[in-house]
Amino acid sequence: MRSFLTASLILTASISLAQTKPDSTRKLDEVVIKPYFSSQPLLRATGSIGVLNQEALNKQPSTSFVGAINTISGVRMEERSPGSYRLSIRGSLLRSPFGVRNVKIYLDDFPLTDAGGNTYLNALDVAGTAQIQILKGPHGNIFGANSGGVVLINPKEPTIDSTSVGLKTEAGSFGSFREDANLQHQSRNYGLSITQAYQQSDGYRDHSAMDRKYFQILQNIGYASNASLKSLIFYSDLHYNTPGGLTAAQYDLNPEASRPAAGTSKSAIEQQAGIYSKTLYGGVSHDWQIGKHFRHVLAAFTSYTNFKNPFISNYEKRDEFTLGLRSYLEYVQKSRAANWKFNLGLESTQTSTNFDNYNNDKGKYTTNQASDDLTAASNFAFVHLSADFFDRLLIELSASANLYQYGYRSIAPMAIPYKTNKFDLQLMPRAAVSYLIGKQLSLRASLSKGYSPPTLSEVRASDNVINIDLKPEHGWNYEAGFRIQSQNNRVFFDLTGFSYQLKNAIVRRLNENNTEYFINAGGTKQLGVESSLSISLIPSKASGMLRGLQLGTAYTLSHFRFRDYLNVTDDFSGNELTGVPKTTLVSNIDLELPKKFYLFLQHNYTSSIPLNDANSMYAKAYHVLQAKIGLRALRIGKANIAVFAAADNLLNQKYSLGNDLNAFGGRYFNAAPVRNYYAGLEVKL
Repeated sequence: MRSFLTASLILTASISLAQTKPDSTRKLDEVVIKPYFSSQPLLRATGSIGVLNQEALNKQPSTSFVGAINTISGVRMEERSPGSYRLSIRGSLLRSPFGVRNVKIYLDDFPLTDAGGNTYLNALDVAGTAQIQILKGPHGNIFGANSGGVVLINPKEPTIDSTSVGLKTEAGSFGSFREDANLQHQSRNYGLSITQAYQQSDGYRDHSAMDRKYFQILQNIGYASNASLKSLIFYSDLHYNTPGGLTAAQYDLNPEASRPAAGTSKSAIEQQAGIYSKTLYGGVSHDWQIGKHFRHVLAAFTSYTNFKNPFISNYEKRDEFTLGLRSYLEYVQKSRAANWKFNLGLESTQTSTNFDNYNNDKGKYTTNQASDDLTAASNFAFVHLSADFFDRLLIELSASANLYQYGYRSIAPMAIPYKTNKFDLQLMPRAAVSYLIGKQLSLRASLSKGYSPPTLSEVRASDNVINIDLKPEHGWNYEAGFRIQSQNNRVFFDLTGFSYQLKNAIVRRLNENNTEYFINAGGTKQLGVESSLSISLIPSKASGMLRGLQLGTAYTLSHFRFRDYLNVTDDFSGNELTGVPKTTLVSNIDLELPKKFYLFLQHNYTSSIPLNDANSMYAKAYHVLQAKIGLRALRIGKANIAVFAAADNLLNQKYSLGNDLNAFGGRYFNAAPVRNYYAGLEVKL
């Protein structure tokens, strides 16, 4: 049963036995990242990088990553309905009906992206995440095939000797409820982190309910003074209904509705359209410090996904199995004048996928339409050289040699013997430099090549046709920028400009029966400006009406155009890139009040969005305002209690957070929730 506001105050329990409590607030000059093997202050990083630490994640709704990730300039995350993620770095949503493509994602030492190019980001739960680093622009030099960027996710793990157990619950509008439990233990050379989470929602729209069960365990054993062994396992059981896109008329009449029946096509509800995805992922890594100068890291990983998708036109079932390893050798040489670091490594991943499509009879599969087996092999070797002169001039040179191929055979309706499609060896270099002027200003520039072959789900899309003519997309990215950090560390400003020329851009198309296929769209010309600003107007203090005041903003300007794009008789050259807003501006205010109360406000402005390649239909611009008020660190005996209440879309805007691009019949729109609320409570000792 749907309800506008579910009960918000829920009792929780938590036990924590800690010797020392870490500081949850990190100063600007303490933001340390490790994007290219070397730990470095964000101020000195050679690339354009967005960082979300635990504090930033805690300010946003814990039901998804969307709110937090959208605070980073140049990055856009969408959720068409609860659980249905899409992620874009610097623009390209053309390839992603749902999920993540042309972006490489790592979970700790392990690639989450499979050899087929797909990433089940929606399998993860926010509760298991400690930090997210987003490397914007192509980074194929040490991370392999990608044309958009790389996401590095650090799971929660203990950092000090302690033992803690916690439970957090929250509930809100549209039948939403979630709880997560966490165990953290660190004792000398052994660390253990266990996370469990459960989430459900009825959804704002008809037929948009979701639920996810999640379990994650991370162990780290320092079995010798110079060696450690880490293991990571997670299991995710995710189900969400897919209400389907609406036409403009349907969207205006009733945005809560799911896709209705039309002609011979049944409705989303009649066909019980939805996603059922179960993923088991595991990895083991070994870190060995060999003497003073050498270090070796070896990581092996595997995953299995059982995927089912009853849809309007068919019922798809997939079994996906991945196996891979990543290894590198590191050499470090330090002196007064320069610090040198050299890395040599490789990554190899194999993924096999069984595609089976059936007729869908009201959520049950019947007659087989098509069955195909596909395999993908992604292999690359990489080198990386980092030279830091006088802690001022940082130069990074790196490159990878990539081999990618996929194999396929058809079983039904016609048997076709196994064949292989190999792509040419691709060299992907990156050259980058950062120069520190004084202690507050750094300048940077980089040149990198991006390359992304078609994923298995694009080669064999839902039209059940194996498209061997689909080519990889590739291009060169040029960027430059600067960062300023004030002497008192209360102001941090980051500005980046870039030019990306992408060739053979892969674009999604839909047939009349709503099945999809993909084509190469010539090229794109992407010019952009990204900036972020953080200001601590009032540093944290123990007295006064205002105990702290921080401001933040992230601005994105995207001048993205198709270039040389001919589709049969249509010429889309010069049109705006589909799915990309020209401007986004996300601003927030964080207030610390007496008695450990706090207030967090955030505003998101997104300009109009072209919904098709012809630019004949646009989604309207929108403003979304959210607020969160809470009481942190309330002490009752040894218990540390936190309570909070929040509201999203306070302006009650009508907007679509995740449009179906190039949708047949004009079914573009997936309405986001109207004004909604949630609240929760957490207890710790």
